[in-house]
Amino acid sequence: MSKLMIACSVLAAGAMCFSADDTVKPLVKGDNIVFFGDSITQGGSGANGYITLYTKAAQAAHADFNITTVNAGISGHKVPNLQARVDKDVISKKPTIVYIYIGINDVWHSEKGNGTSKEKYEAGLKELITKINAAGARVILCTPTVIGEKKAGANKLDAMLDEYSEISRKVAADTKTQLCDLRKAFQDYLKDNNPEDKEKGILTADKVHLNAAGNKMVAQMMLKAVGEDLK
Repeated sequence: MSKLMIACSVLAAGAMCFSADDTVKPLVKGDNIVFFGDSITQGGSGANGYITLYTKAAQAAHADFNITTVNAGISGHKVPNLQARVDKDVISKKPTIVYIYIGINDVWHSEKGNGTSKEKYEAGLKELITKINAAGARVILCTPTVIGEKKAGANKLDAMLDEYSEISRKVAADTKTQLCDLRKAFQDYLKDNNPEDKEKGILTADKVHLNAAGNKMVAQMMLKAVGEDLK
């Protein structure tokens, strides 16, 4: 998979990262950016992780901004877990921007009977956004990506994941929060770049956790949300 292919896909997905008033607020001096989520986020600080790529790109583009980033991802976490630790792991860090990238486990864990109901998912996201905004930071809310990379509708949990992604979109609209629609970006990319209809190996290593290409796409999408590019 070439950098050009991913770049073209992300350019097409640029409209998926706008706020309610279609404006993208650029990075400013002193920005402290927290990435809040689950194991996908926790792994984002690896050598090829999306947080590493994002940080390097942002700092290279604005060497005088003193931009800092914080990884607040914990494996297995769902929206209620984020609610329980938002003060300790996010607000205490005094962020200016918070990316909330959550939802995979809220859906995936339903197979074991301990997922998150749609009602609790929606209410929890709204509570997180309200608390983070009240602390002076702006939120960029991401839709969950994939649980399986087969064509849309062919993966076991696609219908449920689509429902939860739609809730995330609704919450973003209701709260006038910027949305980064990772799920749509992944689905669009896989539609054009998974001709063998593989369940993994295109953007994920194991149907869920990002491989190098997936990390690159997420980094590019998140950078687009603040008007930046992955060089």
